[in-house]
Amino acid sequence: MAMKNIIIKLSTSLLVAASILTTGCAQIALNQPKASIDNTQKARSANLAPAAVGKFVVDPTKSADLDTSISLRGSNKAISPVNGSFAQYLQATLTEELKTAGLLDPNSGAVISGFLTQSSVESFGTGKGVLGARFVVTRGGATRFDKELVATSTWETSFVAGIAVPAAANEYEGLYRKLIGILLDDADFKKALAR
Repeated sequence: MAMKNIIIKLSTSLLVAASILTTGCAQIALNQPKASIDNTQKARSANLAPAAVGKFVVDPTKSADLDTSISLRGSNKAISPVNGSFAQYLQATLTEELKTAGLLDPNSGAVISGFLTQSSVESFGTGKGVLGARFVVTRGGATRFDKELVATSTWETSFVAGIAVPAAANEYEGLYRKLIGILLDDADFKKALAR
């Protein structure tokens, strides 16, 4: 019986080691941003004026590392944005959402810009992702909206890194659409861009 337990423990250890080796030192790139049906419907029903999307950068009070990669499970496995910047990934996500809803106008006097303020993923036990940004709407040169919004997500993770790491990356990517949804639901934002 003792030998059987030793074999089971050894097999489990080998499985864990193999999963760590297969996840290795690699980057998991986020997919190209895509609009969600829910956000498209929210944007179309909010009676918003078309807007331009301005610059999105990391908040100047935060570390520049916030904008470039997220390490998962304390390893070299990391999530990286498509063009090297999570702030620009948020900008691209908002652009795609507005474009799909027919509300993107690069020549509009209303401009939405932003600052990335939070970006993190925990993938042990219960996974947790946080994405925050301060959105600013200017219209006719005047600031009409300036507010930080935060999206969070929790999920059950696997002990096996080969399963947990891609799941965490998928959950994190979904936070971008969720954060845009929170923006589109914000009463002050809708007032700032009202037709």
